Amino acid sequence: MKIKTTRTAVAPWLFSLLAMTCTSAFAEQAATPPSNLLTAAVAWRQTAAEFEALYYQGFNVARMQLDRALQAHKPGDRPLAIISDIDDTVLSSNSYWGYMINSGKEFFDDAAWDQWVAENGPVATPGAVDFLNYAQSKGVEVFYVTSRDQGEKTYEYALANLRHSKLPFADEQHLTVYRDSSNKEPRQTEIAKDFDVVVMLGDNLNDFKRKYYVADVKQRSSLMTEDKEQFGRKFILFPNPTDGHWLKAIFGDSEPPATPENRAKFKAAASSTAWQMKP
Repeated sequence: MKIKTTRTAVAPWLFSLLAMTCTSAFAEQAATPPSNLLTAAVAWRQTAAEFEALYYQGFNVARMQLDRALQAHKPGDRPLAIISDIDDTVLSSNSYWGYMINSGKEFFDDAAWDQWVAENGPVATPGAVDFLNYAQSKGVEVFYVTSRDQGEKTYEYALANLRHSKLPFADEQHLTVYRDSSNKEPRQTEIAKDFDVVVMLGDNLNDFKRKYYVADVKQRSSLMTEDKEQFGRKFILFPNPTDGHWLKAIFGDSEPPATPENRAKFKAAASSTAWQMKP
């Protein structure tokens, strides 16, 4: 009878402990957010001093190149100019990507982007205002060439974004917006006819030459290598680990849809040069 009594007394205690353990495990699992392909990249954008430093470095190099051009410039020469992309070059999209993480989204969201742009979400990137104001103080014009599409108000929004961050040359003479194409070469060529373009600023290889707009990772890398002498001289490249035409080389689309197949492609791309650990 004592054995039976002991078993009866212990059983509820064991069940209670098991219930508490299971509840704790389920609570811990519920509190752990699902993995998001963007998390590491966005965390780096948001917190890494290195991310900011790369912008300062880029604008410092651009200023060095500008100073050299100013010293070599002679009366009668074509006026000097700078051609710049906008998004993630002189205007930061960090808050948009923070929204993407908070919303659990992993692939570019056009509707959210368009609303963010309309609400003047972009802010100046580190060093952009100082460098562009310096160029203006030296009599060097800055031309912004970008590709965006927020409907009929696309141009209005782009101009408002530049002015909101107090960037110089924020006017219709210096801003070109392509809605139906990401090919910026036509306008860049026009500018180069009248100006000596000292540097081009961008976060995407396609901001410099259209030839980089290809759907193959190795081909894109090979094309870049052909121009390796231009980086840090004519081409000033800024970091962007979250979007751009590097995605087109992986998916065949710069803004791929959120599908299980694309998640698998992302993982395959990330592990393409993976070290094989010996057993």
